[in-house]
Amino acid sequence: MSSHAAGAEKHSRSPSNPAMQVRKARVADAEAFALMMADPGVYPQLLQMPWTNADQWQARLADMLAPGSQHVPVVVEADGAIVGGAGLHPIGASPRKRHAMALGIHVDPAFQGRGVGALLMQSLCDYADRWLGLLRIELEVYADNLRAQALYKRFGFVQEGYHRCDALRDGEYVDSLSMARLNPAPLRGFARA
Repeated sequence: MSSHAAGAEKHSRSPSNPAMQVRKARVADAEAFALMMADPGVYPQLLQMPWTNADQWQARLADMLAPGSQHVPVVVEADGAIVGGAGLHPIGASPRKRHAMALGIHVDPAFQGRGVGALLMQSLCDYADRWLGLLRIELEVYADNLRAQALYKRFGFVQEGYHRCDALRDGEYVDSLSMARLNPAPLRGFARA
């Protein structure tokens, strides 16, 4: 995200591909989310189910974007089309976990390996560190998704746990990893005694 004031819809362009930009998701993006999440190159790597539809995504995005919501959904547009999305999501209702959020990310298979995932990760890590003051970002990834794990490691995520038979994917139980990233410079500018 841009380093401009949080809350305003600002666009952040990719330095390597100026045609790509990050922006906050909108309810009107529901059709694009449904199409991408229905792609067999996307949903098997997520905890999404096949046969998603725009109505489900419209309701989900409306909930995430409702006033007072703590969710931070963003998308990447390339030449006017949504080619990826990601978000920071509250981990629970306990105020004892307000220093942490969960991250989810997806990229259109036609745009994987073209910097979309890195742009989303950089944007959300920057937003988490500089605007939300988060100490911790958590995620889960399938143990066989080495490409995603490599991306997460580039942004400071480390493996914290291994979950055997964690999720059912196309008729097979698969393992997953818990990964997390700590803010590399928490409390900058805080007057310390």
